[in-house]
Amino acid sequence: MSPELLIRTRDGGTTRVRLEAPVVTLGRSREAHLSYPDDAALSRHHLAFEKSGDGWVVRDLGSRNGTLHNKLPVTGPKRLQPGDRVMAGHLTIEFCPGSSETVVFVDEDSTNSNLGKTVVSTLDDALADRAGISPGAGGGGSAAWRHIQTLIRAGRELAGHQPLSELFQTIVDLATDAVGATRGVLMTLDNDQLAVRAAKGEAFCISTAARDRVLQDKTSLLVQDTALDEAFRARESILQQRVRSFMAVPLQTNERVIGLIYVDVPNRLPDFTRDDLSLLTVLANVAAVRIERDRLNEVEQTERTLLRELEQAAEIQRGLLPGAPPATPGLEVAGYNAPCRTVGGDYYDFISYPNDSTGLVVADVAGKGMAAALLMSCLQARVRLLEEEPGLLADMAARLNRSMIACCPGNRFVTFFICRFSPENGEVLYCNAGHNAPLLIRASGQDTDKLEIGGPILGILANARYQQGQCELTPGDTLVLYSDGVTEAVRPGTEEEFGEERLEKLVREHHQESAATILGTIVQTLESWTSGAPPVDDITLVVARRVR
Repeated sequence: MSPELLIRTRDGGTTRVRLEAPVVTLGRSREAHLSYPDDAALSRHHLAFEKSGDGWVVRDLGSRNGTLHNKLPVTGPKRLQPGDRVMAGHLTIEFCPGSSETVVFVDEDSTNSNLGKTVVSTLDDALADRAGISPGAGGGGSAAWRHIQTLIRAGRELAGHQPLSELFQTIVDLATDAVGATRGVLMTLDNDQLAVRAAKGEAFCISTAARDRVLQDKTSLLVQDTALDEAFRARESILQQRVRSFMAVPLQTNERVIGLIYVDVPNRLPDFTRDDLSLLTVLANVAAVRIERDRLNEVEQTERTLLRELEQAAEIQRGLLPGAPPATPGLEVAGYNAPCRTVGGDYYDFISYPNDSTGLVVADVAGKGMAAALLMSCLQARVRLLEEEPGLLADMAARLNRSMIACCPGNRFVTFFICRFSPENGEVLYCNAGHNAPLLIRASGQDTDKLEIGGPILGILANARYQQGQCELTPGDTLVLYSDGVTEAVRPGTEEEFGEERLEKLVREHHQESAATILGTIVQTLESWTSGAPPVDDITLVVARRVR
């Protein structure tokens, strides 16, 4: 049978794919055999699974973020064995051998079957039957039976669906009942600090020596008589509460300790034994596995909720960007935005004025992700409000600056550019608030102007002053507005940026084409430059070309 890939996505979904073709590619591109276009951490053509002799290998296809094979980077073809894990983007891929039927049930008439000396029992029968356990000397059989019953009860309790808040108390009750302790407490590590999750009893005063041995050495501790143990008989914590005997065991999953369970009996000596310590240690391990499983489930549920909220936020943000460009006489306009995360801080807009003039806006909020996206939404609303009654762009920028100072945290700011194009005479009025200077490529394809007049970035200086610039857009001229995600795009494996000169040269070569074509050429060239890797910064482009 052909081997299979078990693919797990970030939202918890799983897919099984049988490897039947000799080469199976994976990436964001629709052309990949396994396409995940919404996983921004994947490259367009990220990796390939290839048949090699009688086995399979995984090969990285020059992806920007790389591929891991059993947690090690894939630098060449890596041979796959059953159970191997490949990680790419937000995907975890397990290589599985082909499944086949290894068990066959033969039809027989069960009513006439002669079971001979077969012994038949049920779980209830087994729990009620103690004949196989002999009490022996000192009641060892009774203790053994109590331990068995404890483990069965623990299995039933911990296999349920209690929330963690209730599960902690159940574990403490199980632990104290199992070993006959009077008091007990369960604590888990939270940011390297122990936090009490549940207790039976109160006012615990636990020796730091016991705590550190359990947590650091991963050992279970039984002190049968503190008065005779030199390590504890002089401890203030022991003397204060007259603790004569106690046990402390780690909540441990594999090699990781996530907390501890402590039980004791003040004022008297209980018959804690090594078997009790072993039972408590096993019980703590089973409990730790359940606690960690529930904790991971809660984390995954939180991540899924956050992912859904981010996707909804991204949909809302996309709705804030303009749809079709305005129908401006003599002007072609095209816009593009690609956030490096689910949501971003870049923004562009088209504004239509009553006299057929058109406004073009590009802005970049410092930072990435949700915080930048919220500020971008705030900026967009203010720009729209201020442009309902258009005046001097310098005054508009000053008012926008003051309003952004009121909502920008100290480590945030905004670069901003706005211009107005008049189709009547081709006049362009503009103001640049610390943004990348837009490129104006003249119809000849030789001359270039940069629209730099304006003032400082928004959101920093309350009394900043701004100026309004002016130029003319003649037939055949092309204006390119862009964010720094364009010019600072880096070629994989190097520190070389795409750069302003390369952008200007590209527009010169295509300046006679339509605005939409020029924009598409820039985007395609950027993808080629970055080898299809997801952008490391938000990318925004607006191309305007006067055609008459």
